[in-house]
Amino acid sequence: MIAVDNLSKSFGAQLLFDGISFKINRKERVGLVGRNGHGKTTLFRIIAGLESADSGTVSVPKNYRIGYVEQEPVFSAETVLQEAALGLPPAERDRLWKVEKILFGLGFDPRDLERPPAELSGGYQVRLNLAKVLLADYDLLLLDEPNNYLDITSIRWLGRFLSGWPGEFMLITHDRSFMDSVITHILGIHRKKVRKIAGETGKYYAQIAQDEETYEKTRLNDERKRKEVELFISKFRAKAQLVGLVQSRIKTLAKMEKREKLEKIAALDFSFSHKSFHGKYALNACDLSFSYEAEKPLIRDFSISIGAGDRVCVVGKNGKGKTTLLKLFAGVLRPQQGEMTRPLNVSLGYFEQSYIAGLDESNTVLEEITKADPEAEPRRARAICGAMMFTQDEALKKIAVLSGGEKSRVVLGKIISSPVNLLLLDEPSNHLDMESNDALLAAIDNFEGAVVMVTHNEMFLQALAQRLVVFQGDRTIVYEGGYQRFLEKVGWMEEGDIERDRKPAPGETADRDKARPKETRRRRSAVLTERARILKPLENKMAGTEAAIETKERELEELNSAIIEAGRGKRGPEIVAISKAMHRLKEDIDALYRKLEAQSEEQRKIKGRYDQELMDATD
Repeated sequence: MIAVDNLSKSFGAQLLFDGISFKINRKERVGLVGRNGHGKTTLFRIIAGLESADSGTVSVPKNYRIGYVEQEPVFSAETVLQEAALGLPPAERDRLWKVEKILFGLGFDPRDLERPPAELSGGYQVRLNLAKVLLADYDLLLLDEPNNYLDITSIRWLGRFLSGWPGEFMLITHDRSFMDSVITHILGIHRKKVRKIAGETGKYYAQIAQDEETYEKTRLNDERKRKEVELFISKFRAKAQLVGLVQSRIKTLAKMEKREKLEKIAALDFSFSHKSFHGKYALNACDLSFSYEAEKPLIRDFSISIGAGDRVCVVGKNGKGKTTLLKLFAGVLRPQQGEMTRPLNVSLGYFEQSYIAGLDESNTVLEEITKADPEAEPRRARAICGAMMFTQDEALKKIAVLSGGEKSRVVLGKIISSPVNLLLLDEPSNHLDMESNDALLAAIDNFEGAVVMVTHNEMFLQALAQRLVVFQGDRTIVYEGGYQRFLEKVGWMEEGDIERDRKPAPGETADRDKARPKETRRRRSAVLTERARILKPLENKMAGTEAAIETKERELEELNSAIIEAGRGKRGPEIVAISKAMHRLKEDIDALYRKLEAQSEEQRKIKGRYDQELMDATD
């Protein structure tokens, strides 16, 4: 068990957290949430012993080992395989199959195993360091954005790995769906304090919102009472016969706690400006092919038509061509074969990761956003800065001093400065905190034009995707349907291939049974079919409950209009009758919401059970 007691930390004038205390108990998997810059990584480094607190203690049991993934790794072995093997406990140094299992799960190719670690890209070097931590015999893992450099299949593999982790771990990630799938508790840094609850992120944020609403109502009520007491004292202070009552009120006033108004926390709040478009298609690609010099084609004979309001998500392993496809769509690259066309009245908004690095670091935030639309009124640029959480002097910060998340917000601000009807977004959720991702998801969902987005974030995929462009194996396919349907009907080939995910039997040769992947897919298909059979009636019931709630709420709106009319006509008996009917309706609606909540909880448990069976089917 880890015990953090009365911990405080600040950098200069910025106080990150003040007198925080919490415990991490045996077998707990804790998601650490909070806005960027509020101290999540600093807290990890203090627990890991890499940084000291201003005050307070971190108590760790004797022989309790903590693993922390450094973002700037140092390597000493000659090959990737040898370097990863350094993470094995001494007694297991010969079990290289464990090393291969982790490396392949994190997206390494068999050809990578003999490469020098220094030749790897920065993202793969972080993956290699993560592999060493996952292989070691730690009691507690501190995982700071472990899926930042992972593709979708590696993220799903990591989720299954963590679900089977025998010890404790703490996790920081901007991917809400990933966090909710693996944690048991949430620890949130909020207003320089922490709160720990059992459950998922939704429950935590709902609790925070409810507590702050209660605080504000109490504060206003206390303020009203204070003013009443002060008025009484002022009014009757000079009256001798009331001196006792006045003194009593003065004592009451002294004891009353003065609650300060909660400081407003800046939040990303924006929408993409839509430019009217009356055509049927925003983009047409026909038989596109593209390859970089001396490489096999990344894109080959690819065709798609993007409708004016389509939501298309591009998914697949890293290095397969997702970003290249978006560059072809944006006109940054020209296809070597085929044709890519956009109607003349299509206005494009393009978010590309290299654009973040390409910002002019000598400019201020305001200057960069103004540059995107020089003819706009200056106050509009200021308003966009505010929407992107750069208020007042924050808008005058130089690009050079911004974090990755802040630079992402600047690029988004440049996109929303002009009306568009086609958005091309290449992993826009990277570097944004969880709250900002929620705002981004809402802005994309509300956009009236077409969206083509590369993402590994399954929450975005589940919420937005109507069609998919899937890079899998050597093929690029267009899948007509949502992400969940794709998982159920097609799935990721890598998840069906268990050859890399099991310990070899004694005497087993490197040429393993070719039938095992087929057997795994058969087992997974059976589990998915059974899950759909069990869930379908429950989902129908939930749909019925939701429909009943909508009907009751419409009736309540009608009664609300009726009582207003009755009030205007001063029809007393009618008002009483309507009030009683409204009360009964509200009770019915509350009961239906409780029923829906119970059904949702049952659905969650069933999904959890079958998710475990799916994971078992690949072991």
